[in-house]
Amino acid sequence: MIKLNNFLLKAGLLLFLTVILISCSQEEQGEIHIYLVGDSTMANKADPEHNPERGWGMEFHRVFNDQVKIFNHAVNGRSSKSFIEEGRWDSVMNDLKYGDYVFIQFGHNDQKYKDSRRYTNPYSGYRQNLVKYILDTRSKGANPIICSSIVRRNFNEYGTLEDTHGAYPFVARMVAREYNVPFLDLQQKTEDWINKLGQEESKQYFMNLEPGQYEIFPDGRVDNTHLVEAGAFAVSVFAAEEMIKEDVPLSKYIRQGLFHE
Repeated sequence: MIKLNNFLLKAGLLLFLTVILISCSQEEQGEIHIYLVGDSTMANKADPEHNPERGWGMEFHRVFNDQVKIFNHAVNGRSSKSFIEEGRWDSVMNDLKYGDYVFIQFGHNDQKYKDSRRYTNPYSGYRQNLVKYILDTRSKGANPIICSSIVRRNFNEYGTLEDTHGAYPFVARMVAREYNVPFLDLQQKTEDWINKLGQEESKQYFMNLEPGQYEIFPDGRVDNTHLVEAGAFAVSVFAAEEMIKEDVPLSKYIRQGLFHE
């Protein structure tokens, strides 16, 4: 029995050292991997040379040094439910390695109650899905990070910015706290930002385009949910600020001089 216990102790120690060496090797080789899962406000967009729309995940690499590599799996129109049911989460899990980071941001499409493929009740289905993302990520030795949704630029007739997300950001915060996961409050950051800019100045950061401004949108466009490049980069910087606030180890890879631009 003593020999068996010694063997198990040595095996456990060897496994621990192997995990540490793998982690150190990743950092030495500049292999800090971030996976993004979410909806259109985060996703890559087609034809970026002609299309001005940007998910903030497209600009996220700009806040880090060259040691960080980002894999953006966010997709237009997806909710925490449909992302799983379409097998997209399985695809991320297949690639996920020890020490990687997963940024999770859903809510915009979870609230679409007329679409059973996407809708989730914030207190049950949505919460349950966030817990799954967290536990699955941790099962690979990776690090989950929960983000609340960015606000829609939804000013009413009185010039007041109104909330459109309801309980989803609150539930995301509560799940993050319950499971001791870093929470990046992009809802609050973007709401403060838009309120500070005001109704008119904030237009330029969203897809509010004049007719003829872009060939791809000859009639212009009014879209107060999705971002242009400047808006996407601003949100990326907010995410970096929140990482520092939450003391996320990944913060040490934030590019020097970022907050002076």
